[in-house]
Amino acid sequence: MTEEKKPDSVVFNTETQKYDAALKPYATNVGAPVITTTDTNAWKNRSINKINHKVEAKYLELKAEYEKMMQEFEYNNLIFESKFTFEPIIGEVYHLYKRTNGDSFLSIIAPEQCRFNALGSFYLNADHIWEKI
Repeated sequence: MTEEKKPDSVVFNTETQKYDAALKPYATNVGAPVITTTDTNAWKNRSINKINHKVEAKYLELKAEYEKMMQEFEYNNLIFESKFTFEPIIGEVYHLYKRTNGDSFLSIIAPEQCRFNALGSFYLNADHIWEKI
């Protein structure tokens, strides 16, 4: 028995022995509209531009936060290496000075009340972290 081959314009599935043109995800009729791929380059470029701006903004935020944290670390390191003979109270403001020999010390005396070489005034917060005023 010889099978009759269908013409190319007829969509016939030889495995299922059925006409399945309606089930195909593409056009099977000569009169069907042309399938064209959409140009996604513009969308990709806009998306790349948006993500680049988002990443750059996040990077700048993290960089600023890191610089702030490092400055806070330096201030705390400077104060904890200085000399003081009292226990600082949370919520109070203290003043850091530098002696002529290079040593630093912490005091409760404000810079306008003395003639020491002032390095800055600091506030001790509830987390025991010194904040520069």
